[in-house]
Amino acid sequence: MQQERVVVAGASGLIGGALVESLRADGITVERLVRRPPRCSDEREWRPGEAPLDPELVRGASAVVNLCGASIGRLPWTPAVQRELRSSRIGPTRTLATALRALGGEAPLFVSASAVGFYGDRPGERLTETSSPGTTFLAGLSAEWERTAREGGEQVPVALLRTAPVLHPAGVLKPMITLTRFGLGGPLGSGRQIWPWISLDDEVRAIRHVIAHRLTGPVNLCGPAAASASEIGRALARAMHRPFVLPAPRWALRLGLGRAAADSLLLSDADVRPDVLLASGFAFTDGTAEAAVQRALAA
Repeated sequence: MQQERVVVAGASGLIGGALVESLRADGITVERLVRRPPRCSDEREWRPGEAPLDPELVRGASAVVNLCGASIGRLPWTPAVQRELRSSRIGPTRTLATALRALGGEAPLFVSASAVGFYGDRPGERLTETSSPGTTFLAGLSAEWERTAREGGEQVPVALLRTAPVLHPAGVLKPMITLTRFGLGGPLGSGRQIWPWISLDDEVRAIRHVIAHRLTGPVNLCGPAAASASEIGRALARAMHRPFVLPAPRWALRLGLGRAAADSLLLSDADVRPDVLLASGFAFTDGTAEAAVQRALAA
């Protein structure tokens, strides 16, 4: 029996690195696409957005996982940063979709990153995979990202990972930990806006679940219990034994970060639910944001 093989683009990031480690721990062969001459036997060089990818590099894989994209945590979102956020997602995604299109019906499952930012700012709504896109900068970028992933054509099975911010010290918690450590934690805007979230462990398990069950279409990778920005901030402050009292008004966040970043990242209200994951039998390790924060800080 042929050993399972997964090709990963974007393996150097937080999620990609953890995914590769998890797959290898279970004996799955992983090949990483890198943008430099290979240094290891499992690396394959590619130049996304500059040169085509040889379809033979992905033929026979069970899945091609695309996690490419510059960090949205690079602030403020100047016009140059916004262009980089777009090009670092659209170029690699188009390169992979084009290679998979050449394989037609023999193409592996294309598991392509997206973000819960797809839904934008939607206070009072319960958002599922069937909900329409929002109107923020990140919503528009996510919608374009997903359209590009589908350019492989109808014969290529595509799963779109609408991932929530990962509650991890190297993820969305990084700046929050710094502020909280110095006693500067507090409500962002009203603090009542709902923040989608997920733990790193569940993010990796969910991606593997998508591959194992060959799920297609949009899949919300977010925790099962809604949490407000202040609930997450207070959970972090409790875990660090620090106060949570200093508010950051909406106008100050927009002034400091720029309107696009503040509205897309911190002030957006989006009650996103993981309906597809739950319906397919996925069980979360971290059922609440507080449990995810505690696990992240204990790691």
